[in-house]
Amino acid sequence: MYQILFIDLDDTILDFKKAENVALRKTLEEFGLTPTEEVCSRYSVINQLHWERLERKEITREQVLLGRFAMLFDEYGIPGDSAVVARRYTENLGIGHYFLPGAEDAVKRLSKKYRLFLTSNGTTHVQKSRLKSADIEQYFENVFISQQIGVNKPDKGFFDGCFSKIPDFDPQKAMIVGDSLTSDILGGINAGISTCWVNSKGKKARADICPDYEIESLDKLEALLESL
Repeated sequence: MYQILFIDLDDTILDFKKAENVALRKTLEEFGLTPTEEVCSRYSVINQLHWERLERKEITREQVLLGRFAMLFDEYGIPGDSAVVARRYTENLGIGHYFLPGAEDAVKRLSKKYRLFLTSNGTTHVQKSRLKSADIEQYFENVFISQQIGVNKPDKGFFDGCFSKIPDFDPQKAMIVGDSLTSDILGGINAGISTCWVNSKGKKARADICPDYEIESLDKLEALLESL
């Protein structure tokens, strides 16, 4: 039934939460600041809020990258130039990678049966660096990063840009797989393709964003597809 799979990168294949924590702690320490659990947890919340505002087109990408640190520093009275810290954090975030359990093998297996396309709202040079480190780009026909396309998920324009670059594309045979209801699943709904939510944390679904399918992790996708 399905032949084309759009797979999200962060928190679907790669453990972004871990990468974020490592990069944040390293960055704060480089600037002489103590990366306490409270500060790191608060940054994660602030960061998520900023990306969701970007998805709703309330702010720009540049405002996300700078605003999250400006807000964090303001809340905790931390001295320093948030713009300088933001640039260093981005550099640290692009170093290395961390696979989610079973995700690497899942991508390898899926690539033998389906046409895979990677999707991400992340910053281009950061994602390219992480993909090179992870060495998984070889399993995807193409990598679609919103900064390059010029439109972010969940906007239909992002997916239109992807579809236009895929020969013989048939939306009836396509599915997007990702961890974010507001980005991946809503994006798939907007684009008119099937959706599969990777709900590793056992979160409650939203009444206004309903995925077609739900799995606990990417390594469960192959079995789901074979059962359809």
